[in-house]
Amino acid sequence: MKYRTFPLKQGNLPFWLSALLLLAFCQLSSQQSPEVNAARLDQTLQQLATFGRDAAGQPNRVAYSDGDLAGRAYVMDLMRAAGLAVHTDAAGNIIGTRPGTQAGLKPLAMGSHIDMVPHGGNYDGCVGSLSAIEVARTLHENKISTRHPLEVLVFTDEEGSLTGSRAMVGKLSPGALEVINSTGYTVGQGIQRLGGDTLAFATAAREKGSLAAFLEMHIEQGAILDQEKRDIGVVEGIVGLKWWDVTFRGRANHAGTTPMRMRQDALLAAARFIQAVNEEALNRDGTQVATVGRIRAMPGAPNVIPGEVVLSLEIRDLSEDVITEMFAKIKARAEAIAGDSGTSVSFLHLDTTAKPALTDARIQALVEAEAGARGYSSKRMKSGAGHDTQDMALIAPAGMLFVPSQDGISHAPDEYTSPEAIARGANVLLGTLLRLDREWD
Repeated sequence: MKYRTFPLKQGNLPFWLSALLLLAFCQLSSQQSPEVNAARLDQTLQQLATFGRDAAGQPNRVAYSDGDLAGRAYVMDLMRAAGLAVHTDAAGNIIGTRPGTQAGLKPLAMGSHIDMVPHGGNYDGCVGSLSAIEVARTLHENKISTRHPLEVLVFTDEEGSLTGSRAMVGKLSPGALEVINSTGYTVGQGIQRLGGDTLAFATAAREKGSLAAFLEMHIEQGAILDQEKRDIGVVEGIVGLKWWDVTFRGRANHAGTTPMRMRQDALLAAARFIQAVNEEALNRDGTQVATVGRIRAMPGAPNVIPGEVVLSLEIRDLSEDVITEMFAKIKARAEAIAGDSGTSVSFLHLDTTAKPALTDARIQALVEAEAGARGYSSKRMKSGAGHDTQDMALIAPAGMLFVPSQDGISHAPDEYTSPEAIARGANVLLGTLLRLDREWD
């Protein structure tokens, strides 16, 4: 950011007074654009990573585990050091609050999660949670007051289908409490372990409009920012997804006695279908994705031509119309393959569906402006992974920013984002929060 100065010439104010005014101006400018303590933020991330390692020293802080409990206790201590009043809601979400100066304004919230997938990485979720705490601590130490009340949110069990944020927006189904995760606890038991209360679960839900806005910082978990050497990803939205089971039926027959040209090989048709899915995704603008991730051939014997094959199909995009259009093209390709190979094909749409969640366009612009003001490069992009933001967008204007993931690796122990990249993201989070505080009522 550049500031105008004035010449200290004879005939102007005395030199000593001019210098004092200039010093005061620079101090005020510095207060207007504070920066987080990058070294401290990195240290807290490294310390959090020590909680929840398994016997082999691998990261394994799964929700509801002993490591999760220890990590949460550490995070709550950090929140108190940042001047936040801390409590746990009925869903086990950790909530740190800070009052605002103007009565009647709704809170600005920011945060993420600290739980991980089994043998996951130390940055997914943790970067956003600890950056939000560092932002609050920076405000506290610099005695910077905000008009709006502030909330720092550390959500419960994000990796287990967004449990905490889904509860906060009133969308967690009662059946979800019976699901067992890798710790052996049900979600309901796990929430009780974290200090939540499943008997008062409804009290965790927030009404739509109860927050002024929500912000989440996260590692990209992909390679786009890293490959393009961009500092900040301005997230336009989180993709929706739909799943299908696709079944090709041919005729099982003896693999040794049936000539190649007389076969009705369901697996061969399925293989051509997998290639067609890839081609249809590539035929678009390069940002759509479609995936076959599971395949089951029957009867599954090496000396029998497969008579039936069931595959999964997943399509993701920010637009439900695009998902529908891509599915129609893939279905047409499948039917052509079936007709050419003497097989039949059918599609079963599964219940696993997530609607696209768009971030607020005004917040996108503020994130982009803050990155530019600090001299950071940025890119508008979508999130192909799910995040707590997609739930929070149901009750508040929501924004999200990404920082690069080295080589695009995530959900693995070698997941990594540099301290410098994290600090840039945290500074943009801080600046965007202050812009929201000044501009929104």
